[in-house]
Amino acid sequence: MKKVLIANPKGGSGKTTLATNLAGYFASQKRDVYLLDLDKQQSSASWLARRSGELPKIKKLSSLSAAAKKKNVDFIVIDSPAGLRGDKLKALIKEADWVVVPMQASIYDRAATQDFIDRLKDEKAVRKERTFVAMLGMRINSRTKATEHLEQFLDESGFPSIGTLRDAQVYAHSAEEGSSIFDMPLYRVKKDIEQWIPLLSWLRVQGKKSKR
Repeated sequence: MKKVLIANPKGGSGKTTLATNLAGYFASQKRDVYLLDLDKQQSSASWLARRSGELPKIKKLSSLSAAAKKKNVDFIVIDSPAGLRGDKLKALIKEADWVVVPMQASIYDRAATQDFIDRLKDEKAVRKERTFVAMLGMRINSRTKATEHLEQFLDESGFPSIGTLRDAQVYAHSAEEGSSIFDMPLYRVKKDIEQWIPLLSWLRVQGKKSKR
């Protein structure tokens, strides 16, 4: 069982978009995947409720403790709440195999995320390489000055920068339908799926390194 924590205390950073589409990817690979929504708004849970039974199955998880009772679980994707800090953050990082930190390009996002990065570096599980952390840019328009600043920020974060995902309507459409881009015809999402390759490759490589 591998656990992926999607975390950034800054609201609106793209956590739910990343969590739901990552769960969709694992499901498309015929893996047994659960989605755990810890945010009070329950956006990921609502997305899952809209998901068609004809699509690859993603199961809802009520809590991490409930995972211990499940059999043959391949992946758990955790959509964390805004404002995550303190003991709750520490506990989730300790449980996770991977932490992916999504963030947008604005100065407000960079400032808020810097403090979170500093907290992550202090966590024992991260320092001991029991939990691996990476950064990902979300809703990116590559032609803006803000994106240039974000790319520099990601490169200097101290954690691997595993690419960016563009601001595309396919994500809005999939959110409405309870689907992921991995459930859509390839001709509609080819460019977007290409942007996921660095993230998926990083998960694969770090999964082999895991000491759990």
